[in-house]
Amino acid sequence: MIEATSCGGVVIFRGKILLLYKNYKNRYEGWVLPKGTVEEGEEYKETAVREVLEETGAKASIIKYVGKSEYTFNTPDDVVDKDVHWYLMMADSYYSKPQREEYFMDSGYYKFHEAYHLLKFANEKEILERAYDEYLALKKENLWGCKKYY
Repeated sequence: MIEATSCGGVVIFRGKILLLYKNYKNRYEGWVLPKGTVEEGEEYKETAVREVLEETGAKASIIKYVGKSEYTFNTPDDVVDKDVHWYLMMADSYYSKPQREEYFMDSGYYKFHEAYHLLKFANEKEILERAYDEYLALKKENLWGCKKYY
C-alpha cells in the first residue's frame, strides 16, 4: 500500500465556488475541487495555494483549515491510501483557466447548490458543505475578506 498526501481548496469569490471539470481521453471524469500532491519540504498551506494556482490559474488566499478527507483507490500496481487536507480559500477574481496537462477541460465559479450537485465525489461534497458553512459564518460576522484571516 502506498500512502499519499494532497492538499486543496474550496475557493470562493463573491459567494461562488471554483470547480474543475476533468475529462481523460474523452471519458467523463467529473467535476472536482482543486487539489494536488505535497512536494518535499512543502507546508500543507503552500501546497494548497500552489495547486489551486497550477490547476485553475486562480490566485487565492487561505482563510482557514476546514478538514481532512481520506480515501483509497487502486492503481495497476498497488493500492493508494490518500489523505487530503482542505482549506477555505478566497480568490481575488472570477478568473480561472483549467490546466490541460492534468486533463482539466473546464473550470468555473458556481453557486453552492450547483457546485454541490456537480461534484462527483461524496467526500468533496462533505468538505464543500463544511467550508461553505464557515464562509457563511464569516460573512455574517462581516469577517469574510478581513485581513485578520490571511
